[in-house]
Amino acid sequence: MFSFIAQSGVVGWVIFCTGIVVIGLAIERIRALYFTYGMNVDAFTNKIQSLVLSKKIDEAIVTCAQLKDKPLANAYKGILEKADRDDETIFQAQDIAMAETVPLYTRRLHYLSMLANVATLLGLLGTIHGLILSFQAVAQADPALKQTMLATGIAVSMYTTALGLAVAIPSMVIFSFLTSRQNHLLQELSEKCSKLTETLTSSHISGLDKNHVFPSANATPSHTPAAPVPPATNSKAS
Repeated sequence: MFSFIAQSGVVGWVIFCTGIVVIGLAIERIRALYFTYGMNVDAFTNKIQSLVLSKKIDEAIVTCAQLKDKPLANAYKGILEKADRDDETIFQAQDIAMAETVPLYTRRLHYLSMLANVATLLGLLGTIHGLILSFQAVAQADPALKQTMLATGIAVSMYTTALGLAVAIPSMVIFSFLTSRQNHLLQELSEKCSKLTETLTSSHISGLDKNHVFPSANATPSHTPAAPVPPATNSKAS
């Protein structure tokens, strides 16, 4: 491989260094988006939802604080800390939490696309460089060395083109997969934070459990409502 790169000249080494950067960046983003930030979202949100409905806000905040490496948990924590405020403050807390969390998902990912384009252009640059060497060989080289120099120029063109494509194609494939994962996490973050905010802003409403919404038919009232007291004869109608 190093012989292949050496024969492609300086541009080939630049493309090789670009490929090393792409590999490091891809590993870091895969580790972050699939492992570091990954979590059982449904189990976590259901637990927080039940704590909020039970008015155990402090316990919900502690649960979120235990998952400080998870952006969704940090966003929940920021919203829950304003749970005792008015609705406008809670919505502002959601906006702040989103603004702080979204960059964690999107950081450095766009560099993969940029490096893929750079690798392609570097391959084109190497191709042009090799063609220049070939034309110089045809125009200026000694007849005895002309064929060797011409072959060298063509080799540089082919090697750099191949290297550029070898870096650019995997970069674009990895970028597509990571972008899909990023969009999924962002959509999930927006949906879950909106549901939490809705729950908090409507927390002044009494709990709508089964017994409250559908009271049992066999339940007997603890007391009968008192009969209305008739107004006094000398009272005026309001």
